[in-house]
Amino acid sequence: MKIVVCIKQVPDTAGGVKFKPDGTLDRQAMLAIMNPDDKAGLEAALRIKDADPENVKVTVLTMGLPKADAVLREALAMGADDALLITDRVLGGADTWATSSTIAGALKNMEYDMIITGRQAIDGDTAQVGPQIAEHLGIPTISYAREIKVEGNTVTVKRMFDDGYMMVKAAMPCLITALSELNEPRYMTPGGIFDAFDKEVTVWGRAQLDVDDSNIGLNGSPTKIAKASDKVAKGKGTVVTPDSPQEAADGIAAKLAEKNII
Repeated sequence: MKIVVCIKQVPDTAGGVKFKPDGTLDRQAMLAIMNPDDKAGLEAALRIKDADPENVKVTVLTMGLPKADAVLREALAMGADDALLITDRVLGGADTWATSSTIAGALKNMEYDMIITGRQAIDGDTAQVGPQIAEHLGIPTISYAREIKVEGNTVTVKRMFDDGYMMVKAAMPCLITALSELNEPRYMTPGGIFDAFDKEVTVWGRAQLDVDDSNIGLNGSPTKIAKASDKVAKGKGTVVTPDSPQEAADGIAAKLAEKNII
């Protein structure tokens, strides 16, 4: 079984968000991490591999600047088998359409039974790239994965919503988008770090992609940023004044149960 996990190097927004004069993120000025939803998807793939290490291979793929090599090596240190970096100047400025077209163009030249992506990236929050990749490839999509179970050539996924769950079963190949709540990702091991440092990361440019030039980079991006800001107004929320600590605890528990958190 071959699993490809799409991961992304994103700015660490906990350290503050910085913008260029044109309104786009100044990625060079910000610390970078592996996108949390993607890391949960990687952990899910590694757990499938743990259950059948002789027959499961996990490849991680990312599109980005050359420095995105760092998150690929982190994934290798966690236990992934191979890594692919898609990088080329002509791919810069891509929106979700151009990004998904580019990644799908790489996947068309790869073997896979299952593709796992994060639900969304914390630098865009669109949740569009994963489903768009599946559309480009003509395979089923199962989004918002809270649990993943592989049975033969099918996969059963528990999808999480605000008010409940849905169980979906699909034949492979298929694409799954993972929630950060899916699991607790493992840490890199010392041995894994040493192995990842020495391992070769495959690099592909425009020439290795099965995609039309009209669908890549800035020129292939129909979405244009009008304005960007890190200052988002938040509502006051609901204010309650319980008569006792017990009433406060009961109220919190009721809200958590309503959201299917407990």
